[in-house]
Amino acid sequence: MTSVLVTHAQQYTGPGIVSVLQKKGYTVICHDAAFTDEAARDEFTTTTGGIALAAQTPDEIFAELNDHPPVIRFALNNIYPNIPTPIEALKMETLEEAFQALMLFPIRLAQLVLPELKKQRSGHIAMITSARQLQPEPGYALATSIRAGASAFAMALAREAAPFNIQVNAIQPNYLYSELYYPKAQYVDDPAGREAIAQTVPMGRLGTPEEFGELLEFYISGRSPFTTGQEISFTGGWP
Repeated sequence: MTSVLVTHAQQYTGPGIVSVLQKKGYTVICHDAAFTDEAARDEFTTTTGGIALAAQTPDEIFAELNDHPPVIRFALNNIYPNIPTPIEALKMETLEEAFQALMLFPIRLAQLVLPELKKQRSGHIAMITSARQLQPEPGYALATSIRAGASAFAMALAREAAPFNIQVNAIQPNYLYSELYYPKAQYVDDPAGREAIAQTVPMGRLGTPEEFGELLEFYISGRSPFTTGQEISFTGGWP
């Protein structure tokens, strides 16, 4: 059975990815901050059928993967709270935390898995970043710049890895429903929130987690390995 590692499986794009991959028969091996708690791991496994790792850092995740079926498919779903803040008010510790979460975490994990993927001459990596850089907005400089950097890293990785038959793409959502960035109470249940989305997104609504999961599955499936080094937007036609 085909195995996939999904990071931050319970947040951002994670729930949709896990749901779709499970339905399609993948073995889904998952990292999440909540999984430091054994009860949370057990509940996740019972609820979703996924394998919950206790590991938290990239090095710990890589080490724990050795206890599971070999993985050549990776959904690097990285998260950090997106709080509107003017540039001059950004704190250096906030920038450092965001850089650690959105750049250093996936870079380190890529460093660790790359040698084995090169040895096998096979691999599929999707870095989930953000489409915010397509239309930067006041107050969102932190997310815009660091997410754009993560997409740029994916492009660099794709070019180094391509000679080894390793596929790497950046998938860039915006206006995707998630409790972290576009919570249901504000943007789905509230008529004013729904109208704001309808006025901004050509599709007239938020994207669903399952729609994103379907897109992600295609890019890590191996069905089109010649498609690599691409920045794929998931935005409902925005901007």
